[in-house]
Amino acid sequence: MVTKKAGTTAQKTKSKFMAGENSQNLEPPKRVLRKFRLVFNTVKTHFQSIEKKVGIGGAQVWALSVIASNAGIGVSDLAIALDIHQTTASNLVRGLVRLDMVEVRKDGLDRRTVQLHLLPAGAKIMKKAPAPFSGVLPHALERLDAKTLERLDQDLAKLMRLIDTDASAARIPLGHKSL
Repeated sequence: MVTKKAGTTAQKTKSKFMAGENSQNLEPPKRVLRKFRLVFNTVKTHFQSIEKKVGIGGAQVWALSVIASNAGIGVSDLAIALDIHQTTASNLVRGLVRLDMVEVRKDGLDRRTVQLHLLPAGAKIMKKAPAPFSGVLPHALERLDAKTLERLDQDLAKLMRLIDTDASAARIPLGHKSL
């Protein structure tokens, strides 16, 4: 349960983990599993708190934040900024347009491309939405040093080879909520 009192979701999870039973006494696979659970549950809790506070999913909030920071951005560039498929970005935009949070314009010389602009309803959501808009996991990854990221990338690649991963899922945002 997320409360509005002291600390961020990540801080609460960390303090619960530190205050909990000594995971160092567990076998390494169980210790690591617990850490994965903590990460995923922290991500889930953050997205739930966003949805509860503003009424739309975390991926939509992230998209709004990118559009707000880059008025006139196109769908392709939005997809690149969010590291998602263009069709996923199109679906996010369609939902935001339906909610009157984003406007799609064809202002440029190339009438096939569209420019995205934040509407007042979208700006209102951005004022209420808890940060980080990209989500706690992307925000944390951005703060890691290059050496740690490289090691994490290699270790996760080893793990992924042992389980049946769906490569197409790599570009579906964790906070994606179907609109």
